[in-house]
Amino acid sequence: MQVAYSPCPNDTFVFHAWAHGLIPDAPPIEVTYADIDVTNTAAEKGEYDVVKVSYAALPWLLDQYTLLPSGGALGRGCGPLVLTRGDVSTVDGQVVAVPSERSTAYLLFRLWAAGQRPARIEVVPFTSIMPGVRDGRYDAGLVIHEARFTYPSYGLSALVDLGAWWESDTGLPIPLGAILARRALDAHRLAAVVRASVEYAWAHPTASVAYVAEHADEMSPDVQRRHIDLYVNEFTRDLGEEGYAAIDALLGRAYAAGLTPSSPPLR
Repeated sequence: MQVAYSPCPNDTFVFHAWAHGLIPDAPPIEVTYADIDVTNTAAEKGEYDVVKVSYAALPWLLDQYTLLPSGGALGRGCGPLVLTRGDVSTVDGQVVAVPSERSTAYLLFRLWAAGQRPARIEVVPFTSIMPGVRDGRYDAGLVIHEARFTYPSYGLSALVDLGAWWESDTGLPIPLGAILARRALDAHRLAAVVRASVEYAWAHPTASVAYVAEHADEMSPDVQRRHIDLYVNEFTRDLGEEGYAAIDALLGRAYAAGLTPSSPPLR
């Protein structure tokens, strides 16, 4: 079975047990590690059996895939940030670097920035965004993941925390990354496997340390742990009614704003 997820600590922590054959009766998998902008595009081509994608990409993917209720990233206090150099109060007229055009982060940015008119949006590799803002190549940058912990070291300021904005506006957690399974597969069984992998990770928190570090792109052990603590939570084990409500709210607002097609039912 072909499975794709990011090399970020939350994904390697969650999938460690399945990837290493530690879940009884789970199908063996071949893992591809790729950033979410890559997996969003690959999933649209149907390239993987189970794949981590952006919730923002679901309107283009749910004809081929089923949303699994386990393994994804959804929570509170974990949203994307818009970073700037110095005292900037708007993205009007600014050049903004973003990591992907079909990411949840960019969709949230577009919802938040309604009425503002950036001069230009540039899609660049995630690792280039903070250095680029620091060095003046971009006026602002949209960042995710461990950048929440490291941006002050680049001398940058947060113009807005899009997660905090979303939570204050909706009262709901922020949906970031989803786990999908090809519709021809047994989604119920695969959801149980992913849930078991999450629960194994919590029960054996040190078992995945080497695996996480191997793929963590030079993050310090402290940043790896903070990353996992932030993005792996009860919604990772099971979305629950609140999780599904958050996804419906995001996709409903995006459709109403003309930013995405209407989404097929989530379940």
